[in-house]
Amino acid sequence: MVDRVQVAEVRIWNMSVGAVSWDEENRFAIFEFDPGFLEYGLDLSPIMMPIDEARRGAARFEFRRLPFETYKGLPGLLADALPDKFGNAIINQWLAGQGRTPESFSPMERLCYTGKRGMGALEFRPVINVKIETSVPVEVQALTELAQAVVDKRSQLQSDFLSDPSDAMLNIIRVGTSAGGNRPKAVIALNDKTGKVRSGQVAAPKGYDYWILKFDGVRDTSLGDPAGYGRIEYAYSLMAKAAGINMTECRLLEEGDRAHFMTRRFDRSGRNEKLHVQSLCAMAHFDFNTPGAHSYEEAFRIMRELRLPYKDAEQQYRRMVFNVVARNQDDHTKNIAFIMDKRGQWGLAPAFDVIYAYNPDGPWTHQHQMSIYGKRDGFTIADLLAVGKEMNIKSGVPIIEAVIESVSQWPRFASEAGVENRQIEAIGKVHRLSL
Repeated sequence: MVDRVQVAEVRIWNMSVGAVSWDEENRFAIFEFDPGFLEYGLDLSPIMMPIDEARRGAARFEFRRLPFETYKGLPGLLADALPDKFGNAIINQWLAGQGRTPESFSPMERLCYTGKRGMGALEFRPVINVKIETSVPVEVQALTELAQAVVDKRSQLQSDFLSDPSDAMLNIIRVGTSAGGNRPKAVIALNDKTGKVRSGQVAAPKGYDYWILKFDGVRDTSLGDPAGYGRIEYAYSLMAKAAGINMTECRLLEEGDRAHFMTRRFDRSGRNEKLHVQSLCAMAHFDFNTPGAHSYEEAFRIMRELRLPYKDAEQQYRRMVFNVVARNQDDHTKNIAFIMDKRGQWGLAPAFDVIYAYNPDGPWTHQHQMSIYGKRDGFTIADLLAVGKEMNIKSGVPIIEAVIESVSQWPRFASEAGVENRQIEAIGKVHRLSL
């Protein structure tokens, strides 16, 4: 049985940031900055929890009116570190073996379950389930099979967590509970020289680099993944980079008849030091679960408030244009992120989840999630240029031309990635090459 946690400490870079407590009756959290951290002066949440405001005496923050479905009663700063759909499914299976229901395990306790294994640099104490706070060798095939079992909510998995928690069962917890997003994925460490894979949510031995792996061949009927999704995403990464979009290195890890998409983690520096990350959803409390509620123009406004350099604004404009032309309509506020280094300097994070996402009959991606010039569909070049002019983008026309040129080469990128011909044709037909 897992003991309940009433108060948790939030840490970053070996410093105490503050404490968070949970009001069970009203279902919201209260966060208070540590006085020592206020003196240090790092602005981890400069829009919604600015350090200057905290220094003036308002060091306690609560956001009980935020949509619970998205923020779970937490400030955006902390909610961003929560597991998403797949990670929570793993935790819920584990809880069943511990005699706890998912409803009894508070969002604050889920942060403690994440411990120091989360994306970004925030860490949480006390750590729940310390057995998984180590890096161990893993087999991708076994992880894929377990990921499918989690998605299927197989009853046998719950008893396995209880009766045999030592090897493969703990490994899926190690790698699968912290990476965000709905699709099944794992955080791994890869040694290029040996090809060996380890769990990557904590420090791995020398010679290993850190990646996010999206499982291929794990079907979730609620998401409707097409076969070969990993190859499609890899082809999109090639196409996006050709269009001038900044992404970390991407690869395919081929295992049997599967091709798992991998992207190098951008929340780790070249020396594998942790970087602080906040999504737009967390930074500005722009709910990603409300399609059309927010716009790209609002994203640019937040970037100005963060005092990001012009090159970041131009880069974000390029991504906006690419999403329109290439039909990445899953462009919600969690898919834009910002990175802060130890000096407190903010910047635009590399692009991620750059993928074909268009379902004309679906409830979500039949239109774009964020609006452009008041529209979520039916865009014209004039609309894109109008946003560029409003945001003082100096090279709107060349950017649009470069993106269209890159997307027009979709068949070449897709063939290089091994995408099936029928998928190449179907996706190419709906690209917006003529705006």
